[in-house]
Amino acid sequence: MPLRRKVLVVIGLAAAASGAAFGIYRLASPQQAPVFRFTTVQRGDIHALVSATGTLQAVTTVSVGTQVSGQISELLVDFNDHVKKGQLLAKIDPTIAQQGVADAQANLEKVQAEANQARNDQSRNIQLSSAGLIAGSALEQGGSAKQVADATVRSARVALDRAKQNLSFTSIYAPIDGVVVERNVNLGQTVAASLSAPQLFLIANDLARMQILALVGESDIVQIRQGQAVTFTVQALPGQSFPGTVEQVRLQSTTADNVVNYTVVVTLENPEGKLLPGMTARVDFLVKSAESVLKAPNAALRYKPSDDVLARFGTAPASGNTETTAAATASASPRAGASGTRARRSDGGASGVGEGTLYTLDAKEKLQIVRVRTGISDGVFTEVQGQNVTEGMKVIDGIVSASQKPAATANPMSGGQQTGRGRPGGF
Repeated sequence: MPLRRKVLVVIGLAAAASGAAFGIYRLASPQQAPVFRFTTVQRGDIHALVSATGTLQAVTTVSVGTQVSGQISELLVDFNDHVKKGQLLAKIDPTIAQQGVADAQANLEKVQAEANQARNDQSRNIQLSSAGLIAGSALEQGGSAKQVADATVRSARVALDRAKQNLSFTSIYAPIDGVVVERNVNLGQTVAASLSAPQLFLIANDLARMQILALVGESDIVQIRQGQAVTFTVQALPGQSFPGTVEQVRLQSTTADNVVNYTVVVTLENPEGKLLPGMTARVDFLVKSAESVLKAPNAALRYKPSDDVLARFGTAPASGNTETTAAATASASPRAGASGTRARRSDGGASGVGEGTLYTLDAKEKLQIVRVRTGISDGVFTEVQGQNVTEGMKVIDGIVSASQKPAATANPMSGGQQTGRGRPGGF
């Protein structure tokens, strides 16, 4: 055989051997196992909440206006001033009101003089009528004139009282004890009370006790009741939470953007004066609570392994098997996982009772399904009960990667979660 042919034969045999070896390696190399992310079943308290927003305001506020028009001649209080009931707040230029009193007084004197004249005339008419010197009709006319004059005097007295009252209205007094939270006029400003009384001041009775008017959606209002405990926060004081109590659930509804809301009045104490009128508060209504119960993260209750993962870890055969389909269906069912306990929505918390599924690995690294009964949820954790559920139990809440098997490590950013293919450390 020529040398060239021998070389070609040797190269061909080598290539065939290499291909066979690669094929055998591919068949022998197992598919890399998925890398699970683990979390822990904990014991603690769960509070189901309904959240809403509202505005802080004083329990009692009084708008101070004026019943007469004129120019502000004196301004005696300013923002944040503490005032007492009956204290003089401002004065309106009394010149016009004083002229009105003088005019009414002069008119009263005039009609009184006319009434005296009518009374004297009637007295003479009576004497003349007794002597037969005047007709009876003249006597009757004198009597009518006297009655009209008397009525005119009474009307003039009322007009004088009204003018004096208007003069007194030029002095603006505080109707209650409190704090001036609004001042809507300046010295020299002219106010007009012809159509409606303008607001000059707004006085809050006592800022040591305030209230929040919170808007609660129609889907959550049935969970709110009088006397219910409340906590709230304000943006001005981050990291601080304040207590309150539901004082009233108003029956009148309001509709904005096709959303029906009800006003809930929350009362609170403000002894240090940190909370100010007008602050926006985020209110959490405690609708249900459970103390010292086992709770699992909602992410673990939502996790559903794929058919390939179930088959690889020996939990069920490959997809198409009825057991795998049943497991997947149970996990996706509205009664499974976190869906069984309505998770806390953006507009409030919710609670419910249902069934859920957790997944874990046993000592032989086999995927185990743990059926649980679910209770209330705070949107992050859900109460779980089950024969095989224990405190500290490591459960799966997701897959990190399916291409590489890292060492089991704790993730400091995930609140104690761990990743790994086999049993997590300490499981």
